[in-house]
Amino acid sequence: MASDFGILRWAWMELAYFSGYFRLKQRQSGGSGVILRFERVRPRESRPFQPNRWREITPQFLDRTIRALKRWNFDLITMDEVCRRAVTLPRPSRFACLTFDGGCKDVITHAYPVLSKHGVPFTLYLPTAFPDGLGEAWWLALEEMIACEDRISLVIDRKERRFATGSTHEKHDTFEFLANWMLTLPPPDLSFAIHDLCTRYSVDIAALSRADSLDWDDLAKLAADPLVTIGSATVNYPPLSNLKGADAQREMTMGKAVAETALRQPVSHFAYPFGDRQSWRREHVVMAQEAGFASAVSTIPGVVEAKGYTDLHALPRIAWDGRQGSLRTMRVLLSGMMFPAVRQTRDNWV
Repeated sequence: MASDFGILRWAWMELAYFSGYFRLKQRQSGGSGVILRFERVRPRESRPFQPNRWREITPQFLDRTIRALKRWNFDLITMDEVCRRAVTLPRPSRFACLTFDGGCKDVITHAYPVLSKHGVPFTLYLPTAFPDGLGEAWWLALEEMIACEDRISLVIDRKERRFATGSTHEKHDTFEFLANWMLTLPPPDLSFAIHDLCTRYSVDIAALSRADSLDWDDLAKLAADPLVTIGSATVNYPPLSNLKGADAQREMTMGKAVAETALRQPVSHFAYPFGDRQSWRREHVVMAQEAGFASAVSTIPGVVEAKGYTDLHALPRIAWDGRQGSLRTMRVLLSGMMFPAVRQTRDNWV
């Protein structure tokens, strides 16, 4: 059913593009502009089992995207400018703001050269435990062990569960089930579960996490570029909804404080870790404002309205799925026609 829905959705977007219908809908629902979310940027790999591929785009696709945004007459702007345009009268041209989550190493090795070549501003949202070498990219460890094993077992709800992972299909099913389960766990339980698995299957999660993450030298280089905005994404990157209120607030304020101390510059923008509707709640919107952030972004899809109709601490973003390579699909998504026409104020964003 899911694949059938995906095919129908793709066909509908293709029809909307070639018919020009998206242009009509853009005038009605396109808002002031869009915030695009990316994560990893690296050359495509040919391995059959890549459950995290949706997090990735290639440098070539990033280059094509920037060229297309310019051709489509989007203003490519900073997050500071997004905040200004979201509260002022709409302009004739729409904007696009490029953002990158996770603090991955390939932002500086593969994304930054492309962005610099085009002179495009972008925002990087940083979970500060990772450049310190303390963050745990559990999703990479989970992928690593499932890729290498024909069978996985672990304790879930005090029962030993076993998963067949011999075929690529079985590996994908197991990864999806375990990743979704782990996203519901409080941080201590998640850490225990992934360390138990890593011990059983000889995966070095610390080495994986360090190799995948920007270090402070990388970040200092990026922070020195006026086109780069460094934002915060907490310390340890937990779904905030899995934390008690005081713990969530501490993650937000400490992430900001650590980044500001290390980079010696203000950190004014925030990203809710993972960012979907299950990972944060209304109370976290208030916390973001109280922590002193000028904005906070989610991964809830939508467009940014002008005249203050979109809450700056509940900003929508269009998260691009790296398994797609069609600029036609992106053009339809940027028109806003695929998203409900809801003004995301603090009173009605949920």
